[in-house]
Formats: sequence, structure tokens, C-alpha cells
Amino acid sequence: MPSRFAPEPRFRHDQSARTGILLCNLGTPAAPTAAAVRPYLAEFLGDDRVVEIPKLAWWPILHGIILRTRPAKSAAKYATVWHEKDGSPLLHWTTRQATLLRGWLGERGHNVLVLPAMRYGTPSIAAQLDALKKDGATRILILPLYPQYSGTTTASVFDAVYDWAKTQRHIPELRFVNRYHDDAGYIEALAQRIEAHWRGHGRGEKLVMSFHGVPERTLHLGDPYHCESHKTARLLAERLKLGNEQYLVTFQSRFGKAKWLEPYTEPSLIAMAQAGTRRVDVVCPGFTSDCLETLEEIKQEAREAFLHAGGQQFEYIDCLNDSAPWMTALCDIAQRHMQGWPTGREDDAELNARAQHAKAAGAPL
Repeated sequence: MPSRFAPEPRFRHDQSARTGILLCNLGTPAAPTAAAVRPYLAEFLGDDRVVEIPKLAWWPILHGIILRTRPAKSAAKYATVWHEKDGSPLLHWTTRQATLLRGWLGERGHNVLVLPAMRYGTPSIAAQLDALKKDGATRILILPLYPQYSGTTTASVFDAVYDWAKTQRHIPELRFVNRYHDDAGYIEALAQRIEAHWRGHGRGEKLVMSFHGVPERTLHLGDPYHCESHKTARLLAERLKLGNEQYLVTFQSRFGKAKWLEPYTEPSLIAMAQAGTRRVDVVCPGFTSDCLETLEEIKQEAREAFLHAGGQQFEYIDCLNDSAPWMTALCDIAQRHMQGWPTGREDDAELNARAQHAKAAGAPL
């Protein structure tokens, strides 16, 4: 009977053990076409963490209706934000963050491997874990790019890691970062991003902080996302010295007919415009990389809705992307969670010395 475990590379005593980081984001189709969007949506909306409806009821709706009609509409939206050179903005920024994170950690003396991964689409979590392991990583930090924990996002990343681990005979030591919604460096990076925008474009009458929405029932079932989003907003407002009347927390990206976390972003912007608000500034603190939900849903659709309702100026504030304060914060978060693991060049030298000693002593390779 064939083994269900993936073949392992031959163990070598002279191979240095390495530390790796897997930087995980939500995902993206491979191209802004219906053909590419369809399998991406099937994987995304087929995740039990994302849609908590029994498959017997959900599968006919997903495969019989949604995957027949939505891919073309979604592809048209992706086409409006797709870079001619860089492709998917989410993949572009996540890949750049992974590259910079390795370099910034290297400047601090940490010789670690860092790879980007997508929960849905490519590069997949399983494929990137395989790559880290092939390069000698025996310790891997799973670092989702979701500051606020949710079962729909963070836990789903962990599910994919666990599923991969089930196929491995020799599982690396794993650590997981659950949240950093109240991390001082993350809050500071957001504040500096907003302040830089205000210096260049002036300041609106109100700052709208738009977080990705989730069904309201998840809050009642114990998901901490709602509370952590509000804590991020409160800490950010305190850092910016904003009074309660100067900012508003909203939730975007509602899907389906169920009640989601409120207030909803676009209806709130319309109401503000109709009430006489002339200018709003909108930032999306829960997104660390610009993507479809920020560039199309907020920067394009929400802007049009606000202006059509009577607003005069709509300012979208970019996500953290590759800003220096954010990379500093991400370095700090990774470094904090790798404590106790050998990550420095001196550690590698010591491990190499031990391996060479074992080899000289006649240990089998």
C-alpha cells in the first residue's frame, strides 16, 4: 500500500538547520479573466471557514449559480486594478513584503528564509512550505498578513498548514502568529501613513476606517474580529488625537443576504454626503496590502457613491504596502515570535561546525 506521506529528502548530518517565515495573505486569481477567477472563487467560497453553511445546502448554490455568473463580473473588477507589469496588486505587495522582510531581518543579524504564500490561488501555502522545507527549514513561523484575528481568515491559514502537515513524515517545528491588532509598531505605521497623506493632500472632515466585513453571527459565536477591529481603530484614533466625532468605523465587502457587521461602508458614506459632509478620508487598517477590496471597492466604487450622493472630495489613503514604518513593525513582530530559535549567522556557523564534527566522527550522511 502506498504511503500517504510525501517523500522526504535524504537526511544529511552536514546540512544546516534553517529558520523560515511564511508570509500569508488571502489570495488572488492568476489573471483578470473569468476562466482564472472561477477556480479561485471555487476554492475561496468552498472553504468551510468562509461560508459556514452545510455543503448539502451550499454546494448547489455555489456551483449551480455563483460560479456560473460571478466570475465574469469579478474578472471585470480585477481588470480595473491589474498592473500591466506587476499583475495582481495583492500578490505584488505580498511578494515585495516577503523580500523586504528577509532583507530587513538580515540587517538585524537574522539569516532566515522568507516566502510569500496565498491561502487561495498561487503560490499556495502547501507549495511554499514544501519549498521552505526543501531549502532546509526545520523551524517555520506562520505569519498571516491579517492584523485582526478571525476564523474566516487567520484560522483558515492555519487549517491549510495543518492539512499540509498531515502529508509530512518529518514535520518542521511550527509557530503561529494569531494577531497584532494592537501592536504599537503596526498602529504607528498606520498613523504615519495617514499623517503623510494629510501633509500632501490636506485633511478631511472625517476619517472613515473601513474594515473587511464578516457575518454578524460570527461575533455571537465567539469570533474576536469585531472587537479587535474596534480596538485597532481606537488606538489609531488616540495616536492621531482624534475625537469620537472625527472618525467612523465601518465594515465593507458584504456578501449574500445575511446580516454582516455594521455599519456598512458604502451606505455610511452616502449618508454622510447627504448630511452635508463635503470631504472624507478613507483608510483600510485591516488590509496590509492594497488589493481588489481597497483599490476597486473603496477607491473606485465607494468614491463614486460618495460623490454621487453630494460629497465633493473623497481621499483614499493607501494601505501599508512596503512603507518603512510597516516593514519595521513586521520585522519586530517576526523577531518577537522567533525568540529562542537560532536565526543568526553565528548560529548557522555553530550548526555547521557540529555537522562537520559529526561527519568527521563517522556519522552516516
